[in-house]
Amino acid sequence: MNITMLLEMASSGFADRVAVQEGDRALTYGQLFAAAGSAARCLRESGAEHLALLDSSSPAVAVALFASAWAGVPYVPLNYRLTGDELDSLLERVTPTMLVTDAERAADLAGREGITAISSADFLEQSASGEPLAEPWAMDGDDIAILLFTSGTTGAPKAAVLRHRHLVSYIFSSVEFGGAADSDAALVSVPPYHVAGVASLLSSVYSARRVVQLPAFSAAEWLRLAREQQVTNAFVVPTMLSRIVEELENNGASDPGLPALAALSYGGGKMPLAVIEKAMRFFPGTGFTNAYGLTETSSTITLLDPDDHRSASASDDAAVKRRLVSVGRPLPGVELQVRNDEGATLGANESGEIYVRGEQVSGEYLGLGTRVEGDGWFPTRDGGSIDEEGYLFIEGRVDDVIVRGGENMSPGEIEDVLLEHPSVADVAVVGVPSVEWGEAVAAMVVARGEHPEVADLQALVKQRLRSSRVPGRIEFINELPYNETGKLLRRRVRELLADSAGVAE
Repeated sequence: MNITMLLEMASSGFADRVAVQEGDRALTYGQLFAAAGSAARCLRESGAEHLALLDSSSPAVAVALFASAWAGVPYVPLNYRLTGDELDSLLERVTPTMLVTDAERAADLAGREGITAISSADFLEQSASGEPLAEPWAMDGDDIAILLFTSGTTGAPKAAVLRHRHLVSYIFSSVEFGGAADSDAALVSVPPYHVAGVASLLSSVYSARRVVQLPAFSAAEWLRLAREQQVTNAFVVPTMLSRIVEELENNGASDPGLPALAALSYGGGKMPLAVIEKAMRFFPGTGFTNAYGLTETSSTITLLDPDDHRSASASDDAAVKRRLVSVGRPLPGVELQVRNDEGATLGANESGEIYVRGEQVSGEYLGLGTRVEGDGWFPTRDGGSIDEEGYLFIEGRVDDVIVRGGENMSPGEIEDVLLEHPSVADVAVVGVPSVEWGEAVAAMVVARGEHPEVADLQALVKQRLRSSRVPGRIEFINELPYNETGKLLRRRVRELLADSAGVAE
């Protein structure tokens, strides 16, 4: 197994079809395959042991991904928002490396020991000519395909190891080869260093779909590009979809003017119920899919598909309607369990830690070994529960569970209730230090219009849950802290609350 064979198959069947485009730059599948071969030869001749990419989306991303696989060295997409010491620390861990980056950084890093820096434009120009690497790519599925650094929101970034067999297994189980029509186009707006960006590219290549790249997301530009390019498929993180909905509301648009948009997938963070309900009203002809996965699982492991969205939205049965905030059921070949702190498997609707098993699961970190257990199960560190029909509900990171007087509480459960209030646009619930209880429940709320009364919000939680889950503190903020891929930074929320009040009684 080697991910390059996915591109070879697409090139053999659809050589003249556009593979990737960004602005005026585009490569057909035939050109992309030839460029990957040429770049692989240059990479091998350079003596580099990694190919790192530090730039926003462009056709260079696809060339770099497949060139590294062809040459047999790991592909390492880096966060282009990093600066200074953070970036130096990551680069030191992957030298000797060829670094594809923007022109300014390429000039700054020229001559640094262990780094062969080249601008994305020069990389594309060089790969457009020259002979391909004479040697065929290796087919050992255990070779490392990609190193993806975690976001580091709770500590130093770790390099997740994704081997060829993990990625190819994921694609084979979720994508039909050549399934895209000539007119199909996928709009990719997630950054290339996120696993969703990698998965979107591999999935589109195997289906032979045209990839339209949006280097810098804005809701207005996303809508404009989707209209202009007649986009049929797209993936967004929840914060992106929220901003798209806001853009349409602010402009008074009842019709977004995207009749070609057949499928819109989202994932990477918690989707507020109000946002997905509004999005389904704005895009009535679009099939929505909620995709849940992790970097360590080669992207998606569960899906809430379009039929699930429609049936949940239309149902009067509370249990069925609740599934609209679930992440669906496992992909073929993926198994799920929910376990308690003692490792016992829990039953339906019981909350614990989510475990996953399947061929696409890596669970390995460079230099740190694997966290996969001997029988193949990987602890995700996400908390959740599975209902009677196998639908998975995410309750947040296990480390985010609030322990008040010995009672474990899910922040997500409390957030879902608060989001039902019409004046709450967004909310984060965290545990804060308490002398009496160890931890107390606190919330930061983004209001929609006028601030709601704190007592009303507390009464809502007490009515829907129970008094122990009522936030003792509720603060208001203009915007919650998220990272660039839409994950809520709960650590930062705790810091903001600590700065404003200190220890709770």
